[in-house]
Amino acid sequence: MTQRIALPSFPVEGGCQCGAVRYRITASPLVVYNCHCRDCQRHSGATHSMSMPIARENFEHLGGEVTAFDKAADSGRTVRMLGCAICGTKVWNEPLASPGMLVVKPGTLDDPSWAVPVGNIWTDSALPYAPIDWALPHFPRQPADRQPLYDAWTRATLG
Repeated sequence: MTQRIALPSFPVEGGCQCGAVRYRITASPLVVYNCHCRDCQRHSGATHSMSMPIARENFEHLGGEVTAFDKAADSGRTVRMLGCAICGTKVWNEPLASPGMLVVKPGTLDDPSWAVPVGNIWTDSALPYAPIDWALPHFPRQPADRQPLYDAWTRATLG
């Protein structure tokens, strides 16, 4: 059974470690999930990172200079990673294959307590000691379709 997630009242805000970059999200994300790909392990310095896809129209960059780095992801797609030009915190990325979406890093929310992951991707790359709840939707690599993750989010937040 999926955990019930109480969403906050939107809009919500977040930003980088030094406070220079600020953003606002005006509606619920599409989903929150863990990614265990090697790219996420490298830039998080941990077993995985969390991702929170949102519709681009629900994101407002409020201020602060960001730097961008285009990277070929493990999936073969190009991802534009954006972070604070001062402190280097990765704040969001733009999957260039999905121009209507941004992927915000939930740990940059002012209050990330509600951003509970409902699934895992790239589990084939997961480190052997990484905590994975196998009862949640999971995918060995990049899912061809994120709909099972979106459905899990809907069940958890609207239940």
